Amino acid sequence: MQLRPLGRSALMVSPLCFGGNVFGWTVDEPTSFALLDAWVDAGFNFIDTADVYSRWVPGHAGGESETVIGRWLAQGGGRRDKVVIATKVGMDKGLSPQWITQAVEDSLRRLQVDCIDLYQAHKDDEATPLEETLECFARLVKDGKVRAIGASNYGAARLAEALHTSERLGLPRYESLQPNYNLYDRAEFERELLPLCLREHVGVIGYYSLAAGFLTGKYRSAEDAAKSARGGGVVKKYVNERGLRILAALDDAGRGLGATPGQVAIAWLLAQPGVTSPFASATSLAQLQELVAAARLKLDADTLRKLDAASAGS
Repeated sequence: MQLRPLGRSALMVSPLCFGGNVFGWTVDEPTSFALLDAWVDAGFNFIDTADVYSRWVPGHAGGESETVIGRWLAQGGGRRDKVVIATKVGMDKGLSPQWITQAVEDSLRRLQVDCIDLYQAHKDDEATPLEETLECFARLVKDGKVRAIGASNYGAARLAEALHTSERLGLPRYESLQPNYNLYDRAEFERELLPLCLREHVGVIGYYSLAAGFLTGKYRSAEDAAKSARGGGVVKKYVNERGLRILAALDDAGRGLGATPGQVAIAWLLAQPGVTSPFASATSLAQLQELVAAARLKLDADTLRKLDAASAGS
């Protein structure tokens, strides 16, 4: 499998990233281990998590996903050398140097690693000056605790300001961006963030690649959406005229390619300019094999045009 450079960093990542929010939530530890082993065995190396996963589950405090990944890595067998581990900080408590300094130690301990490959600001913190956040990240890189940094959920203006600040002060810069990006959710990212990422060579590792499962085709009505483990309210927003038009186009493309709608949706993402490694999750080995096949699926120009036409609008 051909790895892709992440921004201007030295990190080389697989064309798909395993979204680790499911670990310790909808996937128990033994299944998580099996999925991670299968992911690596299939030639993929990129795994993403966050320090808050999965605090939304009753009885959880956050860090459960990192803990599962850490226990998997601790089994040895060269696992650590085979993967690029990404995690995030700042969703709940912001990006002050004091919090980042504490949070990185907690993440390192849970992950059972000496260094985090990609450490990401989970969302923008306008209450903390960018200089302070980036200087703190720079210290972590200098100390060998972090290899590269990235951003998640940043708007174009703030991402541009952060990149300029890093250049002006000679600090490590955000090498990646995690936006919400898929065949349905396009306009917000493509309008301003995509041109910025292309111009500045920032790697795009978008989340919600399958629109909370909608693009797999299993939610085609409000009743279907109500059955979603992610919450019917999330999926329900996609069940409309435009959403169903997109599903029809995915169905048509899939029939011609012998692929599922979800596989076609991921293949569309992989064909988009600037996209480095979109996220996808699996809760079973069968689902994981679908992702593996999706990463190898190539869409011709006519299929891409039809999908673009079906998803036009906002």
